[in-house]
Amino acid sequence: MNMYNLREYTNLEEIAGQLFVIRNIHNAGYNEIVEISEENGNVRIGTTLEVGEGYAVVQVLGGTGGLSLKNCRVRFKGEPLLFGASQDMLGRVFDGLGNPLDGLPKPVPEEMMNVNGMAMNPAARDYPENIIETGISTIDVMNTLVRGQKLPFFSGSGLPHDLVAAQIVRQSRVKGEGFCVVFAGMGVKYDTARFFIKSFEETGALDNVVSFLSLADSPSLTRLMTPRFALTAAEFLAFRKDMHVLVVLTDMSNYCEALRELSTMRGEIPARKGYPGYLYSDLASIYERAGRIRNRKGSITQIPILTMPNDDITHPVPDLTGYITEGQIVLDRELHARGIYPPIAVLPSLSRLMKDNIGKSRTREDHPGLASQLFASYARTKEIRAIASIIGEEELSSLDLVYLKFGEIFENKFVSQSYDERRTIEESLEIGWDVISELPEEELVRISQQQIKQRYRYKNGDKNIGNKNKSD
Repeated sequence: MNMYNLREYTNLEEIAGQLFVIRNIHNAGYNEIVEISEENGNVRIGTTLEVGEGYAVVQVLGGTGGLSLKNCRVRFKGEPLLFGASQDMLGRVFDGLGNPLDGLPKPVPEEMMNVNGMAMNPAARDYPENIIETGISTIDVMNTLVRGQKLPFFSGSGLPHDLVAAQIVRQSRVKGEGFCVVFAGMGVKYDTARFFIKSFEETGALDNVVSFLSLADSPSLTRLMTPRFALTAAEFLAFRKDMHVLVVLTDMSNYCEALRELSTMRGEIPARKGYPGYLYSDLASIYERAGRIRNRKGSITQIPILTMPNDDITHPVPDLTGYITEGQIVLDRELHARGIYPPIAVLPSLSRLMKDNIGKSRTREDHPGLASQLFASYARTKEIRAIASIIGEEELSSLDLVYLKFGEIFENKFVSQSYDERRTIEESLEIGWDVISELPEEELVRISQQQIKQRYRYKNGDKNIGNKNKSD
């Protein structure tokens, strides 16, 4: 028996929110699990948040409401918070602390795992490779998601990031077998949580999803633990069961708000916007649990979703997230207002690992050139729109008008797709060729002549720029 199991204390010194302070104890360990027994026999679980010489600050999972300073017993267990992981987690719905919400008993654990994560040797990390098909053209063609990557979504209040997240969970595929999804909702409203579960049930995706849901009325500490439980489940499935796991975390802004609230309770000196100075390292402890390990078949890919206050991409949460992750997908309010779904803004979006994982041996030989040409042509369209807003469309050249037409078709045909529409990467590339063929052939400077001869759809002569005449 661990000697710490015999060490029990009474008489808390102070209770503040979800924390309590206890003194005159042994030197406890950081992140050590604590049992708090009340007079009525109820037992709560907590973890040490701060430790020092003869004292500890303990955060109580579920809150400190009803605790007495004098009449409770505190036992230090001498081990970190553990989660009983099992492959039977698939198809189940848990709360933010790993307790079942679906009315079924807890799965029989195959392994007890530390919720704070496995220590992954940086030298053992393998470079992310091979794509995950999301079924969404703007991601698969222009911002490709790679196994082992962390690719956040930057959204805003009122934008349909929940719909996009649910669609990705339902539609994502990898070549071969052994793919699953871990979904974590932090601080989500009840109707939002119900939407996700119902969506997974109706499409049959639930059997392949492990869901962890922390509702908006849950204590802020539960929001902090939810992604850690979810990622612990992902690590088990990826590195013990050799599965490719896609982890969707929404909403990381709620997570950071809970971290700020906890920091205020502790009386810490705030940094930018009131967030604690360790916000960067705390986010890194979540995001860096994605990746691949050499000589292991499984992988963990992350899609964190966060809402930017006032659509401010320089806000500390998206700003620091961008430093840690490998790109971002940005949702655009203007596209959403025009009824385009998913409203993904192509130009500010980026996947830093895309270039090494597309092409002849990965997706298709014409993928890199087509993606680059679509990006460059749409950027030109945005420039022409800005000019037209000043001088008027009647002052534009005939080629400029063709680019304006291309931009409309690109947004309405390539970017826009229905919530229930899953496009294969081949279908998305073919739609890309249909759209880019609206431009004269001489404008396609980023695609090889061989690929233009093979796939260019239409002829655009000087007299009929933009007309759709079938090419031989």
